[in-house]
Amino acid sequence: MKLVEGITYTHEHVTIDLSGIKKDDDCNLNCYEETLTEFKELKSKGVNNIIDVTNRGMGRNIEYMVNVSRETDMNILFSTGYYKEPFLPKEAYDLDEKHLSKLMVSEIINGIEGSKYKASIIGEIGTSKDKITEMEHKVFVAGALAHVETGTPIITHTTLGTLGLEQIDLFNEFKVDLNKVIISHVDLSGNLDYILRMIDRGVNVAFDTIGKENYQPDGLRIDFLKEICSRGLSDRVLLSMDITRKSNFRTRGGIGYAYLIDTFIPLMIEKGIKQKDIDKMTRSNIARILG
Repeated sequence: MKLVEGITYTHEHVTIDLSGIKKDDDCNLNCYEETLTEFKELKSKGVNNIIDVTNRGMGRNIEYMVNVSRETDMNILFSTGYYKEPFLPKEAYDLDEKHLSKLMVSEIINGIEGSKYKASIIGEIGTSKDKITEMEHKVFVAGALAHVETGTPIITHTTLGTLGLEQIDLFNEFKVDLNKVIISHVDLSGNLDYILRMIDRGVNVAFDTIGKENYQPDGLRIDFLKEICSRGLSDRVLLSMDITRKSNFRTRGGIGYAYLIDTFIPLMIEKGIKQKDIDKMTRSNIARILG
């Protein structure tokens, strides 16, 4: 799948199931009808692309996503890879880096789980809070090898924004093209200097937990984004919401997918962030990364 013209949400989960490990059914995002309703609304507001970063072991369901895409006319891009501990499937423990990489490459070149639908992204591959476990290191190596072979962009997960610089160090060991790397959830770090250091290293960063004010206030996110834009670095930033729970839907009391368009972007403009910078963060940057 390729991007189509329009706004892209660069880090989402059309469906995901982490409920087994978390012992919480709220983490089983299987709200089909509500997803259709909210995606149709997004389409009406200019959002034409969703990058789904649900991969092997996270409850990825290609048929579900294809049906959502067909019924809403939303362009959905799929991912391959493995998440982080404790959410890794048995195969991630049983196979070595080269075999895991071959599985990823096959999903990129041949298709996912025997389907005709191919992965456009390696991700989200993640690290734990303040540490990279042995298994997570293995997944990062496998992802790096698959990237080097195919040129496919990588989207990472940082737990509460930690260890982004360490992820970059690991990628550099394998000569990953950092222009094609997106370090996710950096807005959860609450540390602008740290985010700027990652950008300075050559990666892209994602403010992709917008609206989750129980972690960080959106006012702080906007202050950081304004400073980044003032330094001429908006071409290194992506925006998204990372909706993963039933309770995130508006019908269940959540903010809903349209919050980014309806509330957050108007606040950015009100605070003096220019439309040209917003267009980079929501449109052209991801087009460049996907190449």
